[in-house]
Amino acid sequence: MNLAYLLERIARAEPTRPAIFNGPLCVATYGQWAARSAAWAQWFQAQGFAPGDRVALFMRNHPRYLEVMFGAWWAGLVVVPINAKLHLKEMQWIVDNAQARWAFVTSDVVPDLSALTGVQGVTDVEQPPPWQASEELSADPIVPRMADDTAWLFYTSGTTGRPKGVMITHRNMRTMGMGYFNDVDTIAPGDAIAYAAPMSHGAGVYAIPHLMAGARHVVPLSGGFDAAELFELGQQVGPLSLFAAPTIVKRLVDHAEAAQVSPAQCAAAFKTIVYGGAPMYAADIQRALRIMGPRFVQIFGQGESPMVGTALSRAQLQDSAHPRYAQRLASVGFAQTSVRIRVTNEQGVDLPLGEVGEVLIQGDSVMAGYWRNPEATASAIRDGWLWTGDMGALDADGLLTLKDRSKDMIISGGSNIYPREVEEVLLQAPGVAEVAVVGAMDAEWGEVVVAFCVPQTGQTLRPEALDAYCLEHIARFKRPKRYAVVDALPKNHYGKVLKTELRKLV
Repeated sequence: MNLAYLLERIARAEPTRPAIFNGPLCVATYGQWAARSAAWAQWFQAQGFAPGDRVALFMRNHPRYLEVMFGAWWAGLVVVPINAKLHLKEMQWIVDNAQARWAFVTSDVVPDLSALTGVQGVTDVEQPPPWQASEELSADPIVPRMADDTAWLFYTSGTTGRPKGVMITHRNMRTMGMGYFNDVDTIAPGDAIAYAAPMSHGAGVYAIPHLMAGARHVVPLSGGFDAAELFELGQQVGPLSLFAAPTIVKRLVDHAEAAQVSPAQCAAAFKTIVYGGAPMYAADIQRALRIMGPRFVQIFGQGESPMVGTALSRAQLQDSAHPRYAQRLASVGFAQTSVRIRVTNEQGVDLPLGEVGEVLIQGDSVMAGYWRNPEATASAIRDGWLWTGDMGALDADGLLTLKDRSKDMIISGGSNIYPREVEEVLLQAPGVAEVAVVGAMDAEWGEVVVAFCVPQTGQTLRPEALDAYCLEHIARFKRPKRYAVVDALPKNHYGKVLKTELRKLV
């Protein structure tokens, strides 16, 4: 069940098929990709790596991301993808918790390789690889792995203020990959997926179904998102598919409108844009459909069931004649074929249709559990069901509409931010006595972080100083966009901060 068999299969059948692109330039066929990943596997084994050891990937989107990732799987290792936006201190904590033996980085993310400690070694993927390999696939066998062995140790923020390592298995990834064809989109060998969103997250996970189909994998030269670059790249290599947070969708639509790109020209640049990871306003998707045409598919999932939960298809999004079209646009769609969806009360009892409760997911996409955290695992997975922490309601058609989150998580630009993480940092800032962080609605980002800070007696707090402190200790995207200095925080009789009151203020 090792995911590397997927690469070996297509490489032996179609070794000359174009596979990996850096911008418009093909840098690897499927045969070359497999040969390079096999060479990485040999190198890992020469360093003494054993099956199940962890390898961290902390880099911007890069063509070698795919080669190293599959090389690690080829050797039976576990990939630890880390968001390149994180602060080095946050990355270090993940590496330590995962007990990773090696880290792969790009120089823009980690300029000083010696700054990362606790690992056997650090490799800059922008430098020549530490091996010489032919461009032909060797006969070296792939290390067998069981279906329920961990393949992808994904760290997602938790309510405790520390990230949790989500153990995603080879079975989980295969389930997601095969489900893509039925619930999300078709993929032809000539199709191309563009990695504009971080490959450490959902965008990278979608490499699996596109590999299954023998499609092309395109990493923009910028290594990230640039609307003009993506439109041009789509014209050069053919219509692109990509995963995008609503923020990215909005920027693509803004560019198309400003540049007066017609729907036909949009169709020449983009085949499918799968969006998720944050709320999409109905008015925004209607505008996107009007300007860019039927390019869109919505999915709902989370790190614990990667990219698998519900889906709203291209046909459903453009069927404006449907009598419940407005309700569909406001929803996250219908359960994907590989899972069941329930909405229950706190005791796990199913609620009547239309009533709001917690969303539960069951299926082969659901994680094995949290790494080295049995308490969190037991809380999240009960009787085989994943308790998502999202609140929603089902209707008679099976349509799921999210209403709220049971946790205080803030989703800004598609990235998850937990208030506790920001609060713990700000509480260490000079002059700060108390802190409470909430999310505020924002037209561009979905939500932005707002911090309410109470100064220590006799101290004066300046937003500029607080912001500078955050930049030193947490990722830039997590820092508050607004700081409010207040005399006191609203609390109930038990001393608990009333964040509902703070949300009213923002």
